[in-house]
Amino acid sequence: MLQTALSEQAARVMLLIVTAIAVATALKIGQPVAAPVVFGLVLGIVVSPVADRLARFGVPRVLIAIFLLAVVTSALAAVIMMADPLILSLSEQLPRLKEAIGSWLAMASNVMRGIESISQEIETTMGGDMEVGENMPSIKNALWLAPNFVAQLFIFMGALFFFVLTRDELYAAAGPMEQPLKTADRAVSRYFGAVTLVNTGLGVVTAVVLMVIGVEYAPLWGLAAGLMNFILYLGPMVNASGLQIDGRLQFHGAVALLPPTAFLLTNLIEAQFVTPVVVGQKLAMSPLVVFLAIVFGLWLWGPVGAIVALPVLLWFGVLMRPGVLSQVKRRRFRHSEAA
Repeated sequence: MLQTALSEQAARVMLLIVTAIAVATALKIGQPVAAPVVFGLVLGIVVSPVADRLARFGVPRVLIAIFLLAVVTSALAAVIMMADPLILSLSEQLPRLKEAIGSWLAMASNVMRGIESISQEIETTMGGDMEVGENMPSIKNALWLAPNFVAQLFIFMGALFFFVLTRDELYAAAGPMEQPLKTADRAVSRYFGAVTLVNTGLGVVTAVVLMVIGVEYAPLWGLAAGLMNFILYLGPMVNASGLQIDGRLQFHGAVALLPPTAFLLTNLIEAQFVTPVVVGQKLAMSPLVVFLAIVFGLWLWGPVGAIVALPVLLWFGVLMRPGVLSQVKRRRFRHSEAA
């Protein structure tokens, strides 16, 4: 009897592992379609309270879907256009970065033998007389020239539009899960709104601090700090690394460490004091789970996966709470009795 129970439990565990591997493989292979669909659904969940409020005022659902689609796509386009100068400025500094890397390798060659071959390999890879700034396309042109980008854009817009349009009908068809689904939507939307407020403040403060230090393109670095902070843990690390490189290109000596140090202190204050006050306990999840989810999303779908990983994790976390599950069971029992 015991052996039978253990074998059944082992079979369930193996089936769960195989299912997880199959789902991850399908999502990885289906990235061109799955990524824009999930991104559209996540943004649809974020703007769902706005849609509900407009619906209570008697606005037709079609007009709500069109309005929110226009607002979301305009906001994303504005972010891309604002990030364009930062990408171009960084591309223009690539020759200076190449010279800096060469000088760092030359200094390190006094300690480590064989570094000259590495330096020559890097120089060969990066090109000797490459004019990066002149040949570098803008981020807008690069996106439009990217394969399948237009198709993925239409998939994203279609998923967002039809989710906002038919959300009430979809959730009503879920039966006892309707209210838990809407509860999860509200949790994700409130968290995203609070985090957006915090990240906006972080971007403004970062820009002001870097302007005081004298960093070039300080407002653009502030914009990057606010946007990258949506990707917990990894985003600030990437931004600090970029500021470290930029600091070494613009300053000399210990002053070169001021930009990344100032940003890390600002981010530390935001993470330890501001976010807990504004966000509160809305993200009651293990930091390890959050980190692994973001890494998995980054591996799965790149930057889009890293952005949607936390909202999806929070959404499922709300649905899997014991109180929510017991509430669903009670409603199913009532439905079965009524039937």
